[in-house]
Amino acid sequence: MSTERYHNQFTISWDRLHRDVRMLCHQLIGRDFKGIVAVTRGGLIPAALIARELDIRLIDTVCIKSYEHMEQSSINVLKGIDHDGDGWLLVDDLVDTGKTAGAVREMLPRAHFVTIYAKPEGRPMVDQYLTEVAQDTWIQFPWDMGISFVEPLVDQLRTRKE
Repeated sequence: MSTERYHNQFTISWDRLHRDVRMLCHQLIGRDFKGIVAVTRGGLIPAALIARELDIRLIDTVCIKSYEHMEQSSINVLKGIDHDGDGWLLVDDLVDTGKTAGAVREMLPRAHFVTIYAKPEGRPMVDQYLTEVAQDTWIQFPWDMGISFVEPLVDQLRTRKE
């Protein structure tokens, strides 16, 4: 996969992420989960927010590396888990091509798998998601961005003329 695959960007703010997670949690209320399994790294923050909203105290992780910035590479399982997921909520931020999701599904076939965002290729791998995003869109998550000063337009134009 190459960065040429992405023609659009979707920027998620901390506020938007929190609102989206809460909306997903509304759909999960009433279900009794033993705990949460977060897919690291992207699933860590959504899992923490979901744990708060659903009052779930038991959180574990599945640690998988499959990306180098915008390039998807081979699946490298750094830490697995010792059960099949029965009664557990499996959380990730995004399902993209479904390769990582497929590896996690093999480990935890009985877990209820949710993501906040889903792209068409990976969507069939999850049980639930909140927002569909086009396959050619790179999602900028808030933990990957910083806040910086942007010069006002009038000052930018003035600087170019000088």
